[in-house]
Amino acid sequence: MKKVNDSKRTYMLITIPILALFVCFNTVPLIRGVIYSFTNFKGFGTYDFVGFRNYMDLFTDPRIGGSYLFTIKLAVAATIVTNVISLILALGLNSRIKGKTFLRAAYFVPNVLGALVVGYIFQYLFTYILPGLGDALGIEALQGSMLSNSKTAWIAIVIVCAWQSIAMNTIIYISGLQTVPEDVYEAGDLDGATGWKKFRYLTFPLIIPFFTINMVLCVKNFLMVFDQIMAMTKGGPEQSTESISYLIYNNGLSGGSFGYQSANAVVFFIVIVAISVAQMTISSKKEEQL
Repeated sequence: MKKVNDSKRTYMLITIPILALFVCFNTVPLIRGVIYSFTNFKGFGTYDFVGFRNYMDLFTDPRIGGSYLFTIKLAVAATIVTNVISLILALGLNSRIKGKTFLRAAYFVPNVLGALVVGYIFQYLFTYILPGLGDALGIEALQGSMLSNSKTAWIAIVIVCAWQSIAMNTIIYISGLQTVPEDVYEAGDLDGATGWKKFRYLTFPLIIPFFTINMVLCVKNFLMVFDQIMAMTKGGPEQSTESISYLIYNNGLSGGSFGYQSANAVVFFIVIVAISVAQMTISSKKEEQL
C-alpha cells in the first residue's frame, strides 16, 4: 500500500507542475484571446465589447480573404512538393546503398536549423546570388529577384518551406518503409510485381498511416507559416505573400487591431482543426478499405 501511495505522489508531483504550466501559458491565453475577439481592444488601454462585429467584418475584409487564399495555396503546393520529394528520398535511403547512414544525417540538417535563419539565408540567395548568377550566365529569368515579383515570391517561399520540411518527412517515411515485412516483397516478386506496381500495390498501402501523419503535419505547419515570410518578404510585395499568421501578428500586435485579429485567430484555429479532422477521417476510411 505504501508503494502505491508513493507512486501516486510521484505521479502527482510530476503531472501537476506540467499541467499548471500548460494552463498558464496555453489555456489562459487562449481563453483571453477568445474574449478579446468580442471587443475593440487595441492591445493597450480600455476596450468595449462589440459582440460579433469583428467576426462579421472578417467576411467582408478583402485583405483577410487574400491572406486566406495565399495561405491555402501555399499549404497545398508545399505539402505536395514536400511529400513527393520526401517519399522519393526515403525510398532511395531505405534501399541498399553505401553511406546511407551519413546521407540520412545530412538530409536531416535543414530541420535542425532555425526557420528564421534559413529564411534570411534564402532571402540573400534570392536577392543577390541568383540574380548575379543570372547576369553572369545571361539567363534572363534569373536576373530579377523572385521576392520582388508578386507572381513569383510565393514560389520562393514554397521552396524554402519544402526544403526545411523534407528532412523530418523523409525520416518518418523511412520509419514506415522499415515496418514493411520482406515477405511482402518476396510474394510480390513471385507474382511478377516490379517497379511502380510494387510501390503502388505493396509498399504504399502499408505505409499509409505514415503518409497520413506527414500530410496532417505538413498542412498544419504550412497553414501556420510565419518565420519564412517574416525573414524573406514581410508580406510583400503588395501584400501578395501575407499569410494569416503574419497578418494576425502584424495588424494585431503592431497595428492596433488586437481584438479584430483575435477574432481572425479564432476563426483560423477552427479552420485548422476542421481541415486536420477531415484529413484524419478520409485517411482512416482509406486505411479501412485497404
